[in-house]
Amino acid sequence: MQKLVIATGNAHKLHEISTLLQPLGIEVLSQSAFNVPEAAEPHCTFIENALAKARHAARLTGLPALADDSGICVHALGGSPGVISAIYAGEPRSDARNNEKLLAAMHGITDRRAHYHCALVLLRHADDPQPIIAEGQWHGVILETPRGEGGFGYDPLFLDTTLNQTVAEISTDNKNRVSHRGKALRALLEKLRGEMS
Repeated sequence: MQKLVIATGNAHKLHEISTLLQPLGIEVLSQSAFNVPEAAEPHCTFIENALAKARHAARLTGLPALADDSGICVHALGGSPGVISAIYAGEPRSDARNNEKLLAAMHGITDRRAHYHCALVLLRHADDPQPIIAEGQWHGVILETPRGEGGFGYDPLFLDTTLNQTVAEISTDNKNRVSHRGKALRALLEKLRGEMS
């Protein structure tokens, strides 16, 4: 596999994935380079949505495709926002409004446990009967006020209790090392290496 389409329009996700795939010598392309519109994400699980996005990109480009579906799951909210993390506060998408809604939903709740979840699905072609699937989680807690200037999404509210930093305060290298997406990508890379050897 020499070229791989990443089924996302999110520049932050594209950068993270490209950085982690670089050692394999695979040319990573964005689906936007092929004018592929975003796929519908009607499913209630991360894996199903990632599979739908990967199949959509592979079908429209004719290339292998990798899709990520990820979000934040809050224990006290029954796993919400979950798969609707990006549109938790509705359209148009807004990190600020999503964070405000989460803080309002968490008002008065003492159990602040949460985790980021990432599901990655790689299809060799659109009708691949054996997709490569990898998942990762990053556990922490939701703060009552945002901290940090970096990251995106819920990063200013999500505290990694081991590092005692929010994701918005962590360097890119550290984030790639400990994040849900970093863990999922490393698991995916192991599976890919097994196929390529």
